[in-house]
Amino acid sequence: MGYDNHVRRGHPVTFGLIILFGIIELSLSAWLVSKFNKHHNYSSFTERDRVRFTLFASIWTVVFSALMLILFAHSATGSVLTSVLAHLVFLGFTWLIWTAAAAAVTEMLGGGLNCKLQDAFVYCNQLNALEAFAWLEWIMVTFAIIVVLIRGISAARRGDGYRGGLVSHTV
Repeated sequence: MGYDNHVRRGHPVTFGLIILFGIIELSLSAWLVSKFNKHHNYSSFTERDRVRFTLFASIWTVVFSALMLILFAHSATGSVLTSVLAHLVFLGFTWLIWTAAAAAVTEMLGGGLNCKLQDAFVYCNQLNALEAFAWLEWIMVTFAIIVVLIRGISAARRGDGYRGGLVSHTV
């Protein structure tokens, strides 16, 4: 119960950062997809498709994180949609998506590019930023999952199960 106020304050901050980094990643990937569609100057179909997948991951994250944030602000303790289970399902899917996106971009770039020494990728700096923000998203979602798991254990111990809220009813 002592952590309920931290959760009430931390949830908007955590999801706000996830949304912020998601918007940055969305901007980068949308710009790259636009350039690739207009100029067809991607180095391979793999590059084009992995950037498109990152765009999907960004849109997914921004839309559904905003929805979770709004639902939590509306009803932190009393809704099935803000329960530990709902958070785990959403964050679990989101974590898988960002793991795939970040790993795919990292593999494509060989762990990162030295833009002064390569000429295979046209938008070198943007691709490096895409990789960096993909891993930032992954870290933020991983952190959120860990916190939700800890709160889920607390909910189960107080008898609410995983359908209980991230915050107890007695606050």
